[in-house]
Amino acid sequence: MKNTFGNNVSITLFGESHGEAIGAVVDGLPAGIAVDEGFIASQLTLRRPVGAISTPRAEKDAFTIVSGCFNGKTTGTPLCIIIPNENTQSKDYSATYGKARPGHADFTAFSKYNGCEDYRGGGHFSGRVTAGLVAAGAVAIDLLKKKNIFIGTHILNCGGVNDVEFKDYENEIKAISTKAFSVIDDSAGEQMIEKIQAAAAEGDSVGGVLQTAVVGLPVGVGEPWFDSLEGVISHGLFSIPGIKGVEFGIGFGCAQLLGSEMNDEYYYDNGTVKTATNNNGGINGGISNGMPVLFNCAVKPTPSIAKEQNTIDFVNDENTTLATRGRHDPCIVHRARVVVDSITALAVCDMLSQKLGIDWLGEG
Repeated sequence: MKNTFGNNVSITLFGESHGEAIGAVVDGLPAGIAVDEGFIASQLTLRRPVGAISTPRAEKDAFTIVSGCFNGKTTGTPLCIIIPNENTQSKDYSATYGKARPGHADFTAFSKYNGCEDYRGGGHFSGRVTAGLVAAGAVAIDLLKKKNIFIGTHILNCGGVNDVEFKDYENEIKAISTKAFSVIDDSAGEQMIEKIQAAAAEGDSVGGVLQTAVVGLPVGVGEPWFDSLEGVISHGLFSIPGIKGVEFGIGFGCAQLLGSEMNDEYYYDNGTVKTATNNNGGINGGISNGMPVLFNCAVKPTPSIAKEQNTIDFVNDENTTLATRGRHDPCIVHRARVVVDSITALAVCDMLSQKLGIDWLGEG
């Protein structure tokens, strides 16, 4: 029953949605890395609810670093970040205990943990737990920036509305990095918000697709077979609640192409190896090829909806119905974007340390 991801650089998540606190422990960071608490706070802000298109549950996310940091820099020991839960309404869940919310982990958690799980608000399976991941990921994102490696995610599709795809990678990453609703084309973002609001008015929800780019990653990062760069990043991505699909480059679109259309042709540009296209998403044989690493994530519609649905009462072994009450998001896509950036940064740090050694991540 592990809750740890990564080998050389690892993250462990702890806490439950309605428990006293949530948080993360990052192990394997070298000593001497500057920890910018202001940047951590700004990243947590990107994960917070945004008006009518998000849950009314608003947490301050006033984090505390309790170990692994001294005089503003990492000490080389485990970095532990704790975030209190302050705005909980546990009574929303006690009345419906035993009723499996469709799309949630209520039944599977009950089965795995023999009924001992904290079911309030989804417990350890709640998206609330991703706040700890974002706090820890902020340290990794900031570290990578100093190595000229940049990560950014935008909403490629939401509610059937499309944003433009990444083109001018680095400048677009910088442009979207502080947006509460991360789109390249703001007019597309306005239409997406209208779709979310319309679904919310009907007691329903919408999903979407996030597109992520990693630029500046050196050639040769990743391992063949079981620790491929795609495999490790995907492992992290599928830990995020609501992620149901991941594709690199053109992904499933490759099945419709000829080899002559799919292959990314190489060329030299002032001594630097590049490819004319990036259909493989910057990865060949599980290893980075120097082009931007590009992937999409499918985010399912929020399962907590007000519409009545058929389900089971797994305590009393009977069929029943359920309309979810309480405070819930009509869409989590815009909030999930910073979570994707965070787990990607941690995965990239782990893979870089495998190739170049943990000290390469340091600032010396």
